[in-house]
Amino acid sequence: MTSWRATLACSRAQAEALPEGEELFADQASAPVLVADEPDPHRPDEWLLHAYFDHAPSAEEQALLAGLGQGAVTVEELVESDWVTLSQAGLEPIRAGRFFVHTPTHRDDRPAGATSFEIDAGLAFGTGQHATTAGCLAALDRLERAGKTFRNIADIGTGTGLLAFAALALWPEAKGVATDIDPVSIDVTEENAAINEVRAGHGTGELLLAVADGMDHPLLAARAPFDLLIANILAGPLIELAPAFVESVAPGGTILLAGLLDSQADAVAEAYKRLNCALVDGGKGEWRVLVLETATHASDA
Repeated sequence: MTSWRATLACSRAQAEALPEGEELFADQASAPVLVADEPDPHRPDEWLLHAYFDHAPSAEEQALLAGLGQGAVTVEELVESDWVTLSQAGLEPIRAGRFFVHTPTHRDDRPAGATSFEIDAGLAFGTGQHATTAGCLAALDRLERAGKTFRNIADIGTGTGLLAFAALALWPEAKGVATDIDPVSIDVTEENAAINEVRAGHGTGELLLAVADGMDHPLLAARAPFDLLIANILAGPLIELAPAFVESVAPGGTILLAGLLDSQADAVAEAYKRLNCALVDGGKGEWRVLVLETATHASDA
């Protein structure tokens, strides 16, 4: 089968806001698979958007794609028997701590002893391909190795659900809740949970899902206080949500924050220090992962 790939430049923010192909091309008989990647980690805001079609994209389809990024759309014809597999081929597996995250193409590459998760390439943002997600996985791994135990976990802005899955794998006696402001992300998380045999429900080792704007949801209010809160979003919302996050975490609880550049880390950390949180791990590299602890007693606040 002949297939086509359309490519254009985009920013990281545009990559994060990438819709599903079925959503953008709802009026088309065959929607493309949309994938965004970061070709150069030293240029963290310069991403590429790829759309894989099973037909030559029309001028109208190219115009729809152009609205998602910046600059010209380039189209190339590909000869490949399975164009979905082709779209997955460029997404190499990620190893972070004990975790191995892969697309279906690399299912046979799972190393013995690793905790593996499969995320489809068409839903690839947040699979660990990006340094923030890989950094979060490594930070969770370090917390468990350091002897931390958690029983009540929240993953805010869950994306594909990966970090919630990883946390429940590390602490199987915990209860989990994962939320996102985007309903599509919650649908994707539900599908990924089924693929990775993560149980839905209210019990230990189980995950509840909800569409929520920040901490504004009855489920989050009912489950609080959490002893581990994960938020891999963006620096601005992390600062804005600091009071709500801290209020929803138990004394001595852990907050793991990501989605921020090195240049933004101090401002984010300071917002939480003002709320009497202690910075336990400031992370390193271009994309920082911050681990903080809330005050142990009310008198510390």
